[in-house]
Amino acid sequence: MRLIHIIRLRLRSLFLRRTVEQELEEELRYHLERETEEGADIENFQQRKEECRDMRGWNVLDNLLRDTRYAIRQLRKNPGFSLTAIVTLALGMCASVAIFAFVDAALLKPLPYQNPGRLVGVFEASLGETRNNLSYLDYRDWKKLNTVFRSLDVYQRNGFLLSTATGIEPTRGARVSDGFFRTLGVTPMLGRDFYPGEDLPGAQRTVVLSYGAWQTRYGGRRDVLGKAITLDGDPVVIIGVLPREFHFAPAGTPEFWGVVNGTGVCEKRRSCHNLDGVARLADGVTEQVALANVTSIAQQLEKQYPDSNHDRGAALTPLSEVIVGNIRPILLALLGGAGLLLLIASVNVASLLLVRAENRRKEMAVRSSLGASRGRMVSQFVTEGVVLVISGSIIGLACASWVMQLLTALVPANMMVRMPFLQGLGLHGRVLGFAGIIGLLAAMLFSVTPAFHLSLSTMREGLTEGSRGSAGNAWRRLGSKLVVVELATTMVLLACAGLLGKSLYLLLRVDLGLQPEHLVTLQVATTDAKYEKHPLAIALERELMSGIRNLPGVRSAGIANEGLPLDGNGNTCWFWVAGRPWHGEHYDAPERDVSTDYFTTLGARLLRGRFFTEGEDGTKPRVAIINRALARQYFPNEDAVGKQLSYFSEPPVLLEIVGIVEDVREGSLDEPIPPVLYLPFNQSPSSGFGLVVRTSQAEQTILPALTAAIHQIDPGIVTFGGATMGEKIHDSQSAYMHRSEAWLVGGFAGLALLLSVVGLYGVVAYSVSQRTREIGVRMALGAQPRAVYGLVLKEALWLSAAGVLIGLLCSVGAATLIRGLLFGVRSWDVSTLAAVAGVLGIAALLASYLPARRAAAVNPVEALRAE
Repeated sequence: MRLIHIIRLRLRSLFLRRTVEQELEEELRYHLERETEEGADIENFQQRKEECRDMRGWNVLDNLLRDTRYAIRQLRKNPGFSLTAIVTLALGMCASVAIFAFVDAALLKPLPYQNPGRLVGVFEASLGETRNNLSYLDYRDWKKLNTVFRSLDVYQRNGFLLSTATGIEPTRGARVSDGFFRTLGVTPMLGRDFYPGEDLPGAQRTVVLSYGAWQTRYGGRRDVLGKAITLDGDPVVIIGVLPREFHFAPAGTPEFWGVVNGTGVCEKRRSCHNLDGVARLADGVTEQVALANVTSIAQQLEKQYPDSNHDRGAALTPLSEVIVGNIRPILLALLGGAGLLLLIASVNVASLLLVRAENRRKEMAVRSSLGASRGRMVSQFVTEGVVLVISGSIIGLACASWVMQLLTALVPANMMVRMPFLQGLGLHGRVLGFAGIIGLLAAMLFSVTPAFHLSLSTMREGLTEGSRGSAGNAWRRLGSKLVVVELATTMVLLACAGLLGKSLYLLLRVDLGLQPEHLVTLQVATTDAKYEKHPLAIALERELMSGIRNLPGVRSAGIANEGLPLDGNGNTCWFWVAGRPWHGEHYDAPERDVSTDYFTTLGARLLRGRFFTEGEDGTKPRVAIINRALARQYFPNEDAVGKQLSYFSEPPVLLEIVGIVEDVREGSLDEPIPPVLYLPFNQSPSSGFGLVVRTSQAEQTILPALTAAIHQIDPGIVTFGGATMGEKIHDSQSAYMHRSEAWLVGGFAGLALLLSVVGLYGVVAYSVSQRTREIGVRMALGAQPRAVYGLVLKEALWLSAAGVLIGLLCSVGAATLIRGLLFGVRSWDVSTLAAVAGVLGIAALLASYLPARRAAAVNPVEALRAE
């Protein structure tokens, strides 16, 4: 009954407020009239009335509504303060939430596989390399002999040529072993998976569709199962469709998933490595135990096959690391930059709130004198802080959503296929939870800071004149510390941005070993089996070269069948130097099979010897051209021209070195150039290759003519990937990564510089306003404006110097953490650190100039009269 009575009273207090307030006032006046004389203390009366309200049940909601309305009115009365604080907080929220969304998608979001923590990438290891491809025959032996995997399968990123009603077109694809999807724990949403044994040479060829291919190519029709299509000239049957959310970044974004059936030329050679492995650990088996087991298998195979498996070890890596690749350090660095920007924004808003609290000291003192309790005034500060945070968070989240879409759209298509986990990026639960934590911490900071600064005793002192100087000095001391924190943090961001910017500058000016101007590239592939015969492949190459060279504007043309410059170092071959002692070592180098005019077309420089000739075909002795890196590593202090290499094949073949060319950057812009071996295309032709063409006109205008000329020779030839060399450089993964790092961190640094300069200006300006009387007295006693300038700028100089020095120390540490992201520049690069320190120092002095100028213009008489 008592509980019901309490609830009834509280409901009455909540919904019959006017009646309850009237009853409360009448009751209190009755008691005061009985206990005191006439003319009772009004302050005491109001304070007791407020205490009674606080003791009443459910009055918190009523107070919260009143505080919220009052906070909104206060913010509307001060639009400059409100807009600055909200926009500043929104900037910090936007940057941190947007970058966290990428971090979550790449590093935190669970992989769409069953129990992904038990999945590992499986690789061979050799010559210090820990993640080499597996050979097909080694994979079969590892699968049979291991005792630590529940299952072991392989995959290979591999495009297909799809025959359609309108012709043949290239499409993204992958080949996998029959148990690949079962190892991942993925079940097709429609149809079935590959049966065990369906990857054997004699099995019917089947294919599984991605969800995207099912929707775009087949309209999401369920009758697609059993449909026969043609891939690479061979008929295959569609047996299943993968779930919408499935992705496997190491294979890109295949539309068609076929099988590795062991019939390829490479798959028949144990020395040919073209597969990646993925395994599910058996229950109770750790990664270390599994590594020991496969390492022992690799050692056993090395003894059994000493020619092909010499120095071949094993390596295991968590599948999450394989999928994320080199993106982890970049995302963590960007998240750190966004976090520093958020810190600066929070410090700036806290400084604004402290200034505003100082200006409201008299208001708080009056409210205290009229009976407002400490808790009620703290509640007001909390409410105002929460209103600011909510406003800034709403704007920040809206901007973050837009920034996410913008950054995703800026990712080149050739890179997005390697990062399918970024698809569907948005404000989902974890991202909103992260934003909520930031908002909660910000609300606590913005509420507690002014509440602690204005204690109850200082509120009462706010009614006196004498408290102004001490309060102003206290704020100046606190505000100065906050500005030093801002400047030091800004220095860290500026230093990192400077180092990343210099890395990008050096990367884009790295020596390519070729002349990229007026150079066009195009990929060519055929499906006709006749071109697999060497004579017909050579005849096709000669006919293509003849037709292309006759096009208007074409100066020269060449081909390479294992990739073009910047495509990656590609497949490697094994060799050893003939005539030297050999103990089974396998020297490893990327191989390119190139035409006679390839180097001339690239503009590569011949250092010694000669280029290939058109007559060097399969009937002539085998020859090779090496790059400077190979000559330097294997023929130091001697002339390599005329020497012979033993090319590891079955049986081995001797190659005579006929020329040395300057290093051409075949792989990434930021990778060291390895030794490279070039062989004549006519001695090892291929039905698919890359084409390079040097023109005397605008590069883009020649691409349609190239495609038309090729189709005129054979309409069944497929062309794709046309681009200028300048575009390849600009859109390369390394250039994009370095450019993204530099621009994003640079943007954070620019915003941080702006916020810190504004913060310093606020501190100095407030300091000047608090010292108006002091400055007036100095000038009345004869001080010159120059002395006043010095007085103000001296304070700003000390703050700037402290922030820059602390920031320099922190910058070296931060740059050391991101040294893996730098190219051609040390983490303690003196010129960069000095430049950013100078920029920050000049910006700080400019921010201090206006308050100093205002102080020097003070009229002594008016200053003293105002005080």
